[in-house]
Amino acid sequence: MTAASEDAPDTQKLLEIADDLVRRALAAGADAAEAMAGEDRSLDLSVRDGKLDDIGRSESLDAGLRVFAGGRQAGVGFSDLSEAGRQAAVERAVAMARAAPEDRYAGLADPEQLLSDPPVIPLYEDAIWGPEELERLALECEAAARAVDGVTQTDSAFASFGVSAEAHVASNGLSAAWRESDFGYGASVIAGANGAMERDWSQSAARRRADLRSAGEIGREAGERAAARLNPKKLKSGRMPVVFDRRVATAFLSALTGAVSGPAVARGVSFLRDAMGERVFAKGVNIVDDPHRPWGHASAPMDGEGLPAHRRALIEDGRLTTWLLNLAAARQLGLAPTGHARGASGGPPGAGPYNLHLEPGPDSREAMIGAIAEGLLVTEMFGPSLNPNTGDWSVGVSGFRIVRGALAHPVSEVTVAGNLKDIFARLVPADDLKFRGAKNSPSVHVDALSVGGV
Repeated sequence: MTAASEDAPDTQKLLEIADDLVRRALAAGADAAEAMAGEDRSLDLSVRDGKLDDIGRSESLDAGLRVFAGGRQAGVGFSDLSEAGRQAAVERAVAMARAAPEDRYAGLADPEQLLSDPPVIPLYEDAIWGPEELERLALECEAAARAVDGVTQTDSAFASFGVSAEAHVASNGLSAAWRESDFGYGASVIAGANGAMERDWSQSAARRRADLRSAGEIGREAGERAAARLNPKKLKSGRMPVVFDRRVATAFLSALTGAVSGPAVARGVSFLRDAMGERVFAKGVNIVDDPHRPWGHASAPMDGEGLPAHRRALIEDGRLTTWLLNLAAARQLGLAPTGHARGASGGPPGAGPYNLHLEPGPDSREAMIGAIAEGLLVTEMFGPSLNPNTGDWSVGVSGFRIVRGALAHPVSEVTVAGNLKDIFARLVPADDLKFRGAKNSPSVHVDALSVGGV
């Protein structure tokens, strides 16, 4: 049963906690300070073989404080928000800052850099899922999965609901807070044949219920994926075209964002450190970061330092257009910040994207597969290895052998390897983009990669 939430996290209370911590830090001798306060509540439930298997509820209320003493900084994270707990955390942070080494790039944003009128982004649906609704959805997932021929066991069928809120306050004038909701369910099941077993899964997660795929669809997909993997064969080693299913193609977006992270570039630890303005992907390829997507998994009204965040193409027509810069990396590189600071409770912020997606191409995945005489469709990845300085990359995969434009049989214990600079340059997106997470990609085709089998 769904109902309105009567006890959602109170953003005003969180703002008061963060503001109190900043005031205490300044009174204790800090030159500047910032605080984050957050509250999370979640309910998780799993079923197996048609029966309730596990249920758990978690609640947390904690805070983080970063203080500055001259050119020095230090931070603490803590959950004791009593009067004594707050004061102890403040005194500890200030003492640590005074003993820390100097960092000429550390510091809060100037007041004029702050976003003065944050946009209101829908991220919170005022509804709850109780245990009965969670159990119903998990059972529906499991039943749909177990109805697929070949599926013999349930690893887990699950459903979850959560609400959270966070507040940011700093001595430069920053004061902001917002709420988020999370709904989701899924299943992991095992298919068996001739004494062999294969496992696969599917899930759907969203900030509002209307964006979820149906529980029955998710269960069927988990079952069909597991059954399709039965009786895998080995694949001969060689160099061949590879298609990456959209579920795993997001790995290339993750590799890209690591390489264009401002802190990594500032340290010189990036295989793209000299590529600004260069064509990194093929002409026509666009990769877009959108911080304000309604109901987005990684949307935010501002970055983790209170600066404006904007929709922008990291890759435009194949060319690299920007680093992901927080204030410290921007100062180190002598550039303007890009609004990509990601807050870290009690520590200096990192840098990263928001809702990132690779724009689709004109051709379907089926057409890409149909044009391949001998190749590989990758549907699962595990154990990736990346040299961040050179871009050399390898990953264990499973999937399907492609023969004369059709899927011939499942394969496992295969390794795919290459250099990401070369892979990016030859990567072609399909037309099957779906927005289902913080990073989203269509399936992609790379015309020749080293494949290690037997």
